[in-house]
Parts: sequence; C-alpha cells; structure tokens
Amino acid sequence: MAERDKLHPTDDASPDPGDELMDADRQAAQFERVRNAQQTEKAEDYVEMIDDLINAYGEARVTDLAQRFGVSHATVNKIVKRLQRDGLVTSRPYRSIFLTEQGSALAAASRKRHQIVLNFLRAIGVSARNAELDAEGIEHYVSAETLAAFEKITSEKDG
Repeated sequence: MAERDKLHPTDDASPDPGDELMDADRQAAQFERVRNAQQTEKAEDYVEMIDDLINAYGEARVTDLAQRFGVSHATVNKIVKRLQRDGLVTSRPYRSIFLTEQGSALAAASRKRHQIVLNFLRAIGVSARNAELDAEGIEHYVSAETLAAFEKITSEKDG
C-alpha cells in the first residue's frame, strides 16, 4: 500500500443519521488522518519547490527557499534537516540542496496531485486564481479515492 494511501484510507462507513456525535474511534481516526497529512504537507511543498528551483536555476539554496516560502533561513534549515533525515534531500552547509531519488518521486507525485485538483476546480467553474490557491491546500488532504474521482471527472469533461 502506498504511503499516501496509508495516510488517506478509504472508509465507506457513514455515521448513523440519528446519532448526534460520530463514534469516538472513527472521529479520532479522522483527526489522525488530518494530523498525518499536516506532517507530510511541508515535506511535499519543499521537495516540489526544490525541484522547481533546480529545474529553473540548476540549484536550490536555503536563501531561495526562504524567499519563496516567506520564512526565515533558520526555518528552512530546520526543514531541510528533517528532509535529509527522511532521505528526501542531500545538502551540505552553505551548499545547494538536491533531491534524492525518493525526493524526486515525492515531488513528481505532489505535482501530479496538485494538477489533478487544479484541473477539477477549474472544471467546476472556480476562477484560475482561486483554483490555484485552493489546490495548494486541498492537494495534501485529499484521499486517493477522491483524487481518482477528480481525475475521472476532468478526463471525461476533456474527452
């Protein structure tokens, strides 16, 4: 099972309409899913941006990342260390940051997920500006099942 699918399991069970509150275990599982997505969100955004910078300029530097994300150099360094620990990037002090094979795969998957969500939002009539803004958040939280449905709808509309 892909890591993303572990974070976004499919569960067809619906709460009983007569219940005022959802079952506590089910609700806890939903919040856990969101927490897991939040943890991967930064990694996905960073590897995608590193890939974009490398493709545009031949390198990705802490300074560039700090400027693009609007955060401090210290924040970027902290996240880059985490990405190194997770095997997504390689870097040395005062040098460029490069994606590992695993980091490149995550960047490609993130970019594809973003494009599917963006295409779906545009297909249902969301303005280009808002679709881009909203896709940036939605892409990290959408399940594989929902993503597949988005893709199916947009491919049917195109075809």
